[in-house]
Formats: sequence, structure tokens, C-alpha cells
Amino acid sequence: MLKLSFNADEVENLHYERFHHPHPRVQRKMEALYLKSQGYSHGEICKLTRISEPTLLKYLRDYQAGGIDKLKEFAFSKPESALRQHQTSIEAYFREHPPQTLAEARAKIIELTGITRSREQVRVFLKSIGMSCRRVGLIPAKADPVQQEEFLKKKLEPRLEEAKSGLRAVFFVEAAHFVLGAYLGFLWCFERVFIKSSSGRQCFNVLGALNAVTHELIMVTNDTYINSHSVCELLLKLAALGLTVPITLVLDNARYQKCALVMELAASLNIELLYLTTYSPNLNLIERLWKFVKKQCLYSIYYPDFNAFKSAISSCLEQCHTSYKPQLDSLLTLRFQSFKNVNSLH
Repeated sequence: MLKLSFNADEVENLHYERFHHPHPRVQRKMEALYLKSQGYSHGEICKLTRISEPTLLKYLRDYQAGGIDKLKEFAFSKPESALRQHQTSIEAYFREHPPQTLAEARAKIIELTGITRSREQVRVFLKSIGMSCRRVGLIPAKADPVQQEEFLKKKLEPRLEEAKSGLRAVFFVEAAHFVLGAYLGFLWCFERVFIKSSSGRQCFNVLGALNAVTHELIMVTNDTYINSHSVCELLLKLAALGLTVPITLVLDNARYQKCALVMELAASLNIELLYLTTYSPNLNLIERLWKFVKKQCLYSIYYPDFNAFKSAISSCLEQCHTSYKPQLDSLLTLRFQSFKNVNSLH
């Protein structure tokens, strides 16, 4: 039996560390040594701490060799996956050719390395190298990241800074066309759920102007179609707000928004029209609002007729400033997705 001696300071340190050390494994070591310092037999220590005699002897030898500091050292042996040796080549391949399924990833790993692993083991390995199953995003094929960046830095952001300071009102403008029918979403359910789909192609059109700072929404709606006259109606509604600061509308290049009728009326009302660079939905804040509306009141919900459909959308939009304000305040931040450095499939 090992014979150890403990001075008062060592006993006090052992007593403290057995309760306060952040790692439970080290706490157990300190407990064993503290009991040893109090004269308990090895059998009693093993029973009280629920460790084996060889483990206790190892703790005692560590203490004898290096004191309390030695007891604080611990290393866990963890077998390394054979795939780790091929991590560089696997990662390089999957960066260029992301797999759609674990089965596809497993087959490619076998082909690249000759190592066979279950799909679960493949999943664990892929997560360990930083991969996860993510939804693919959309990038307009003709989007120009350089033009977008220049527009954002030189035109949009300066006006948004003025808006945040109360020196300008900036509105993001776009039309949404909600077609009566089934909007399929995701549900947590015990078996696949089916919803009824309404027939016909009735469409509820909403031309909206979203205030970049207050998130107030000014709307023009109809059941037919949006045209230049709809935009003019929206311009008149904005002018009627009686704002005492300059107004800027950020909008896309749709023909009915860029025609002479609209531009002349905007000029007469002292409203600036700031047209986005082509193929830049990521820079139009109101796009996020339309997605929110679909998620909130259309996905996986059946409406028996067009009136109920329109009413649900209108009700959702009318609650932007009340019930949905906390959610929209976090969604409609003035941070915009850039396509400059995103990964894309060719």
C-alpha cells in the first residue's frame, strides 16, 4: 500500500477542489485523495467513490509524482476514424460536388477511399468536418455581384443612413401576386398530411411600399393586374402621408414602374425613384415581407373561396404593425445578402 503524507494546506486544497473544480472527473480524483488524507482504507475509498482499486492506485501514484497539479491532468483516448486520413481529398471533392443524400456521400467515399462505413457513420464524419444538410439558395443567373455591391455602397446605404437619422423616408416597393391554390409547407406530423387545393387561377395583387425604418406598409390592391396606374395610385398615397422629409422609393425595373407616366408623377410629387440594379431581389427589403406572409397565413392552409383567401392575406398585412411587429423587426433588418462570395453550383 502506498504511504502518502498530507500537510494542512494540501488537505484544504483537496477539500476545495473536490467540490469546485469544473470537471467532474477531476472532482472524483480530489475526493479519492481527500478521503485518503482522512485515513480511509482503500476499500472504503473505492466503495464511496465507485472506482476500482487499480484506478485508485493510479490516482495515488499521480499525486505522489506531481501533487494536486498532476491530478488535474486528464486525457481521453479517442479512436480516430480511418476516414480522417482521407479528410483533405474528401473535403476537396465535396466542396466541388456536394452530395444530395447520405447514400450518395457514402458511395462516393467508398469510391475515393475504399473504406466502407454505414450511413450514420458517414453522417457523423461529414458533420465533424463542418458539413450539414442545408437548403440550397437561389441566385439570379444574370445577377452582377460587382454592380450590386457598388449600388449598395454608393446609393442605397447612404440613403438608409439618412432614413435612420430621420432625414429621409425610404420605402421598398414591389408587387406580390398571390394566386389562389395550395401553398405546400412543412408540418410535424405522424403521417403525411394532404390539404385541399382550390381550382382556378384567381389572383390577389398587392403593390406595397415598405418603410425601411418604421416598417409601415402602404398598399394598393386589386384582383386584376398591377400596372402603371397602380403605381401612380401608390405614389399619391405616399404623398398624402404629409412627410416633411425627402421620400425615396427603392424599386425594380418592371416596365410599369419605369414608364414616363410614373416618372413624371414622381417628379411632380418630389419623390425620388431609385431603381435597383437588374436581377437584385436580394436588395429589396419587401421581398422578406412577402415570404413572411406566405409562411404565416398560406403554407399548409386551405381556403374554401377567394374571399377567405384575400381576407387572410389582408389581415396578415394589416397586423404588421401590431401582432407581428416583434417578428418583423428582427426579420426586416437593413442587412442584405451579397452574392459576391457565395458558393454556387455551375
